[in-house]
Amino acid sequence: MAHTYTNLLVHVVFSTKDRVPLLNAELRTRLFPYMGGIIRELDGTALLINGPNDHVHILALLPAKTSLSEIVGKLKANSSGWVHREFSGKRNFAWQTGYAAFTVSHSQKQSVLDYIANQEEHHRKISFKEEFLAFLKKHEIGYDKKYLWE
Repeated sequence: MAHTYTNLLVHVVFSTKDRVPLLNAELRTRLFPYMGGIIRELDGTALLINGPNDHVHILALLPAKTSLSEIVGKLKANSSGWVHREFSGKRNFAWQTGYAAFTVSHSQKQSVLDYIANQEEHHRKISFKEEFLAFLKKHEIGYDKKYLWE
């Protein structure tokens, strides 16, 4: 085949360091579009970025030429540097080490978009910890509890 064709749709989740609630509404409205620009610069497409005050959900189409870990690493490094430059009161802002990523079939794209869009409502009922553990269980990802929240 002369060309490469992919549909690498991925739901990525990661939190602020120690899940400190630093993502206030003002920061989110500027940070999430900036993060979308980082993904675009890496030849991906952010379909939706949203989250409450302590973590972020991203649904993105990722390029075949760059690994997921490289994309997430650059996304976290560049966005935290931007926060430090743009928000003098957030010099302690950082992302937690690690992330979770789940492949999404094209048929489930809209349900994941709806889920990400409704994060504030969703987290009135369930904590990030409960949500994260449910994702790991749903996707049959093994984990050691002692490493999840340290």
